[in-house]
Amino acid sequence: MSQSNRRNFLKVSGLAAGAAAVSSLGVSRSAYAEGAEKIKAVLIGCGGRGKGAANDFLQNEGTEIVAVADAFENNAKNAMETFKVPADKCFWGFDAFRKALACDCQYVILATPPGFRPIHFKAAVEAGKHVFMEKPCCVDAPGFNMLIDACKMADEKNLKVGVGLQRHHEKAYLNGIKEIVDGKYGDILYTRVYWNGGGVWVRGRNPEWTEMEYQMRNWYYFNWLCGDNICEQHVHNLDIGNWVMSVTNTELYNMTDKYAHPVRVNAMGGREVRKGSVNYGEIYDHHFCEFEYADGRRMYSQCRHQPNTWNNVSESAIGSKGQGGVSSRGGGRNPYQQEHTDLIAAIKSGAKYNEGWLGAYSSMTAVLGRYASYSGQSISWDDAVANGPALMIYDGNDQLTMQSEAPVKPLAEPTETKEAYAIAVPGVWKPW
Repeated sequence: MSQSNRRNFLKVSGLAAGAAAVSSLGVSRSAYAEGAEKIKAVLIGCGGRGKGAANDFLQNEGTEIVAVADAFENNAKNAMETFKVPADKCFWGFDAFRKALACDCQYVILATPPGFRPIHFKAAVEAGKHVFMEKPCCVDAPGFNMLIDACKMADEKNLKVGVGLQRHHEKAYLNGIKEIVDGKYGDILYTRVYWNGGGVWVRGRNPEWTEMEYQMRNWYYFNWLCGDNICEQHVHNLDIGNWVMSVTNTELYNMTDKYAHPVRVNAMGGREVRKGSVNYGEIYDHHFCEFEYADGRRMYSQCRHQPNTWNNVSESAIGSKGQGGVSSRGGGRNPYQQEHTDLIAAIKSGAKYNEGWLGAYSSMTAVLGRYASYSGQSISWDDAVANGPALMIYDGNDQLTMQSEAPVKPLAEPTETKEAYAIAVPGVWKPW
């Protein structure tokens, strides 16, 4: 790494770390003059993560939730009561996001199931709103391309974009990245990243639900909504791997279209414990990927949802002088709150701020891994971006209802293993 690049990185990371330190002392709040205009936000997606993100946003003075929207009436009304939103600013249905965006607000929190993210992000940018969107940011290649176009539009409009990859606002990771830049491990040769755990919630089928409602309420288990656990959770670790590769071979600023990404991947995966149940949809329970970057370096990736197995959620950098975790000395403010504080500060100051780029590239990295593990083939980034098919319904999405036909069709008859949905078989399944 050149000395000028190191200085550029240290300037950026120093500013971020400084902001975190100031915020942890509560000093940042005094920067917003008493009586200054409030930052008014609408919440789109009122589940647990959405309400959590809204609460984190509200930890900043001069903030207010003015409208809520969700596909489900009960979720929207629950959030309405939680955030004391007027009844006429509470919306539900697949078109609820458009009604929320029409409200008087500057800030939009997007926390619906990930498949909707590109559609809602594009609509928010077109409406001239600053955006905080949860990860992952897409579940397929068309969604990635929509994100890229929306990121360009946001930059043209000078709109600020934050993404729920909170490690970028966590002191332990900022310190760890700085150590890598300072040469603690020498030249970085490869990275290892893990999200291995026992699994997440699952909801049984209610006979009163339509197939669309069943899939929406079990969104984690359907790729058009979630993208598999390699997208929904493992994206955090893949993002760190991309970040490490970015700070050692690019201009080092992690919010631009220069953000590093793999150019090819080979992978394997399958279903070992999610078998014979209607409740587990179509996703795998384990993936192993070997990602290759343009300079030949590798990121080795594991994610697994299997009870009673080795659990590990971490990222390591391996270099010519040694190896260690990317997360280093901790402390500082809650990163889930800090990411909103930093975004609001950029809105107030007018500073360039668009994490949509890193959200798009890291999410597509996860999608690329899924293509490879499902197919058993070596897949290139360029082929995936150009040819990957749409899983989400992009045209007329806001016209859907719970009575609409779901994109994923149940099998007419269960398989021999009693699977209710078709499961990708490596060597048989085709990515496009």
